[in-house]
Amino acid sequence: MKFLSKQFVRWDDLDAMGHVNNAKYLTYAQEARFLWATEEFSGAMRETSLIEMVVARAEIDFVEPIYEGGRFVDVEITIGKIGNSSFNMLFTIGDQGKVFAKVMTVQVAISPETMKSRPLSDKECEFLTKYLESN
Repeated sequence: MKFLSKQFVRWDDLDAMGHVNNAKYLTYAQEARFLWATEEFSGAMRETSLIEMVVARAEIDFVEPIYEGGRFVDVEITIGKIGNSSFNMLFTIGDQGKVFAKVMTVQVAISPETMKSRPLSDKECEFLTKYLESN
């Protein structure tokens, strides 16, 4: 299963080189991740929330530049690996079959009381498994 989000490329996302600035790709991933967490996860699981997570690592593979603003790009989300208290989120940013970038983040579930990592619950793992890249 995949989650698909449309993200708007603003004209001010472009830098002096005439293409989308590298940092903006993380913004597109973050906005898609927030939609996924609020629309998919929070609706399915009211007693807990993966909104309470932090990014421990982020990687971007730039495949092809985006040269224009004022358009939408697709951000497709899958899950790569599920650990004890963390999981990998995989984002493919593209449009009409063309891939612009691939982003990977390591998300760590945290306790809002202690602000420290906590184990993922069985229900959270079950939910994340639906989005595994191999499914």
